[in-house]
Amino acid sequence: MNKRLKEILKGYEERKHKIIKGDESMNIVVLAGGTSTEREISIVTGTGVCKALRKKGHNAILVDIFCGLEPVDWDEPFGDKDYEVDSAAEYMRSFDDDIEEIKRTRRSFFGPNVLELCQAADIVFMGLHGSNGEDGKVQATFDLLGIRYTGTGYLSSALAMDKGLTKKIFLMDQVPTPKGVSMLKENCTRNIQDLGMEFPVVVKTCCGGSSVGVYIVNNQKEYEDAIDGAYSYEDEVVVEEYIKGREFSVAVVDGKAYPIIEIAPKQGFYDYKNKYQAGSTVETCPAEISPELTEKMQHYAEAGAKALCIEGYARFDFMMKENGDMYCLEANTLPGMTPTSLIPQEAKVLGIDYPDLCEELIRISLKKYSK
Repeated sequence: MNKRLKEILKGYEERKHKIIKGDESMNIVVLAGGTSTEREISIVTGTGVCKALRKKGHNAILVDIFCGLEPVDWDEPFGDKDYEVDSAAEYMRSFDDDIEEIKRTRRSFFGPNVLELCQAADIVFMGLHGSNGEDGKVQATFDLLGIRYTGTGYLSSALAMDKGLTKKIFLMDQVPTPKGVSMLKENCTRNIQDLGMEFPVVVKTCCGGSSVGVYIVNNQKEYEDAIDGAYSYEDEVVVEEYIKGREFSVAVVDGKAYPIIEIAPKQGFYDYKNKYQAGSTVETCPAEISPELTEKMQHYAEAGAKALCIEGYARFDFMMKENGDMYCLEANTLPGMTPTSLIPQEAKVLGIDYPDLCEELIRISLKKYSK
């Protein structure tokens, strides 16, 4: 560890109590990018968060967890007043075509200077999505290295990432969820009756995100195509009953549910295209449902967070039938955080703007380091 890095770490200890109380600006690494299928969405999230935190007066820099940052000015590692977030994002994107080659030729997942910068930061804002970011591996590494980060810990991250395990935990804790099973590729059945189910069903990757590898299937041909498609992403899939109804999302922040948002795709369901293509969905917050149904859904979201031992914040996705029966589909421990993402929309109803929300998520996350 170089002399300047030691000085930065010592500075944090001296400022620790002021930082936790929110009385002092912070040195922040916004960590994004990576190697998952959600790399671009992560860069968009990271760019928005980094701009928001700098607007609040923090010394925030955008760093690609896999491609790293070279060179680093260790005299001013967190940038000066002229730091360009968009330029940092373009630097990250310059590696896009080389990701697979880097994976083949390098043993370490963490890029140049990443761990050193994260150790020097007061906190790391986790703007990662998908595998090797949302699944607990990075969180476990950071815990061992004493790196502070936003969001929940490694265990709850891993549990929530695995949709099959999430389903079992929800059922044990009386959080309603669609009936379903997980199947390893080696044990796959192409007979839906073997699973005790009938069409229509949903086939999805066990650990995917952003609705990548999710299929609604109505017959045997579609089922076989969906199975092949899902297994092209990973070796385990979940098959669950299809719930016809309205789709909702609820953020749980510091153990309390935010206002509910309803997502109504103009075509199809809330898949990758509808999530990220402007104008493809109608999003209503607060959702236009009765106070009784609102309270019930918020209760289940909070119960889901408790069941998965989630700290900090997460987003829970629901389907609700016409008769009011509701089902929690999954939990997202590092949900999208662009200015127009679902959680920022929910926060806006509470009078919390986007920069304040980013800062609030840091404040909440720092609680686990003040114990």
